[in-house]
Amino acid sequence: MPLGLIALAVGGFGIGLTEFVIMGLLPEIAADFKVSEATAGWLISGYALAVVVGALLLTAAVTRLPRKPVLAGLMVLFIAGNMMSAMAPDYTSMMAGRVIAALCHGAFFGIGAVVAADMVAPSKKAGAIAIMFTGLTAANVLGVPFGTLLGQQAGWRSTFWAITAIGIIALIGILALVPNIAHERSAGLRGELRAFKSRQVWLSITVTVLGYGGMFGAFTYIAFTLTSVSGFAATTVPWLLILFGVGLFIGNTLGGKAADRNVDKTLLVVLSILAVILVVFALTASSQFMAIASLVLMGGFGFATVPGLQMRVMTWATAAPTLASGANIGAFNLGNALGAWLGGVTITAGLGYTSPIWAGAGLTVLAVAVMAFAAADGRKLTAKAHKVPAAVGHPALPGRPAGRAAQPAHR
Repeated sequence: MPLGLIALAVGGFGIGLTEFVIMGLLPEIAADFKVSEATAGWLISGYALAVVVGALLLTAAVTRLPRKPVLAGLMVLFIAGNMMSAMAPDYTSMMAGRVIAALCHGAFFGIGAVVAADMVAPSKKAGAIAIMFTGLTAANVLGVPFGTLLGQQAGWRSTFWAITAIGIIALIGILALVPNIAHERSAGLRGELRAFKSRQVWLSITVTVLGYGGMFGAFTYIAFTLTSVSGFAATTVPWLLILFGVGLFIGNTLGGKAADRNVDKTLLVVLSILAVILVVFALTASSQFMAIASLVLMGGFGFATVPGLQMRVMTWATAAPTLASGANIGAFNLGNALGAWLGGVTITAGLGYTSPIWAGAGLTVLAVAVMAFAAADGRKLTAKAHKVPAAVGHPALPGRPAGRAAQPAHR
């Protein structure tokens, strides 16, 4: 395994920690800045919106630049944003620090996914992307609980200083370990934008929004489900979320290995199983045993889609995958927002705390339908291009570098 993947994973760990750890520190931050918790919550929403903006605009701005220096520059931006947060004298300064840190999020994962895939053999590309995203899953399993504990014991600013230190370590690792890979596939901004003429790129992004939105629609209000429906004490919820994080870690790893064998089949199978898990969870949430099992499986199968979703959009973007990769990172966050909004609507409508899980199941079923169409359409395009019988999945993935197979690029 190239050591550069570890450096990218460390960067992903820091970014994931920045995104999620603040959820456990909102009461302390709200009290310190003398704002309501609802106002403090905009530090989360503002971050998510900035991720989408950065994933598109910042990635587009650096598309012609060498990728290693760009990744290093993005990590410098990440360090600066978290340092601003740690020293913020007021709420406005804190929000500015959050936005600056968030701008690098989408671009780092989008460009990092392309770099990770280029560091390994064609048959291991999805696995390499999964290793980079391991940092994000580790942030949920270990970083968030310990980061929250640190903030509660030593003040919330200490957590952001710790994240700043992680960013510095990641920066050193990127400079020392990530190779200077030739910029062979760069097509400039105009070429990168041409990738969005591909019907398959848009279908892939749609599956990302719906599939990820399905899992996070259920997850956003999971604390209410676990306490009000399953009957767990509030003090046990953080430990249950660690189990969810373990599921994320395992699913990400196994999903990457499966996607290296066949992306489309993996996504169809995993999304279908995820939909079933969500339905079972909604029906059996009153059982503590079933709630725990469903929580772990939801995390596992939900995150098992991530390497394949990222690999698929990069593959169909052919010779210009960088901006499409960044856009797909933005799609993950858009799905997160969609799922959370839809779950909130169902709760407000008085449908109970299992209703977000049902909403998530509905989104996931839609993701399966779109993915089934995309897979069938992809087989037709590939068969037409190669004039061979269509096979399940995309022929560029098992044995050819993404983007080098002879296929229609803009269909």
